Amino acid sequence: MLTREENQLLCRVEGDALMGQLMRCHWVPALLSEQLSAPDCDPVRIRLFGEDMVAFRDSKGRIGVLSEYCPHRRASLFFGRNEECGLRCLYHGWKFDVDGNITEMPSEPQESGFANRVKHKAYPVQEGGGFVWVYMGAALEVPAFEPPPWAPTSNVRVSIVRIHIACNWAQIMEGQIDSAHSSSLHSSDMVPARVDSAGAHDTLWTRPSTDTNPRIQVQATNYGMRYAAIRRPIKNAQTQDYVRITTFVAPFTALIPPNSSYNVASVIVPEDDTHSHFHFIAWGDPKTCIEPQAWRKFCAASVGTDLDQHFNPVRRASNNYQQDRQAMREGNFTGIAGIPNQDIAMWESMGPISDRSSERLGASDIAVVEFRRIMLAALDRFAQDQSIIGQVEPRLPRDKLRSYQGIIDKAVDWRMLGASGEEQAYIKNLKADSPDRTIIVAAE
Repeated sequence: MLTREENQLLCRVEGDALMGQLMRCHWVPALLSEQLSAPDCDPVRIRLFGEDMVAFRDSKGRIGVLSEYCPHRRASLFFGRNEECGLRCLYHGWKFDVDGNITEMPSEPQESGFANRVKHKAYPVQEGGGFVWVYMGAALEVPAFEPPPWAPTSNVRVSIVRIHIACNWAQIMEGQIDSAHSSSLHSSDMVPARVDSAGAHDTLWTRPSTDTNPRIQVQATNYGMRYAAIRRPIKNAQTQDYVRITTFVAPFTALIPPNSSYNVASVIVPEDDTHSHFHFIAWGDPKTCIEPQAWRKFCAASVGTDLDQHFNPVRRASNNYQQDRQAMREGNFTGIAGIPNQDIAMWESMGPISDRSSERLGASDIAVVEFRRIMLAALDRFAQDQSIIGQVEPRLPRDKLRSYQGIIDKAVDWRMLGASGEEQAYIKNLKADSPDRTIIVAAE
């Protein structure tokens, strides 16, 4: 468990909160590229870390992300006109380009030069992997943008579910790195089968194990951690293990074990202390990776059916997530449609910010405990010398990081499984590195 003070450090992201300041030093996936579908399309509101912004794509296709409120009289630029390479405030006609420069100020005398003395807050922007990314840090030197793990090349298919969730970011992230819950909460959607590898079908996933009590082994890294959930396979359990490796890339990303058709990742971005943007991503070879609309249907997260236009879910606490008790009586474990919706019901039921001081944790929670230790230690280093987790050497390119699942011989060292050549070299160095990178192993 955490103390109340530690819990506040882990969860709070608004204003001067240390976690929010650390997160701002990373490129942040702010919205989907498809939300800015064409030049001069409608502006989009964004809220990150308690800050209100507006995004627009100008007449030349360039993306701007500005502070939402006009510097003149603080009217919202969301209502502005997106036209002729700028966003024009409706109140007095001030017009801003993607860099925050004022290109027109019709309410002021041109000879005053006032427009040249005012610049609106604009954030550095990049586009990649299906997202529009912003950099919100205070550093004078903006770190180079690099492809995310789910878009290592330009020819992969990326399918994204986006859902607005009414709880703190950390309890969502802990759900993404908690492998044990999938054997229970998702048991009607992730079904044991006599197969050689996890598989994906139109309505469910299969996995080659009935084991609900995985042994958890964790390896800390300087970008987060890798951990293995080791289960007994249905076949050849005496000589083999079924291993699912999750990679946590601080502070936003979890690379979830794949299936035979596509890879899976999740990205959690805080809107404020008590609301978050959750993204569930399928990616891989276009020949086998599920298409975007099919992915959203599989997840019961289609806009217009399961979500409104702002990605708020139809299934919510006020209607008990449309839980079907009759379906439960007939064999469905949760009575809630869609893997993400099952998770959301659990995350939001913990409250806006979970009280971790009253938890009772067990052996299956080792990865969750390590996540907390890693992030609190990262905050301590950041407070001491502005060291940023994931940006210290030796630094692995994000597009080289992977997760893994498969049946292996018991003698095989899981730590190398699924890793790229660069990551394998890094892992080998970890084994001989400092004590704070030792491997934590669950009692068997």
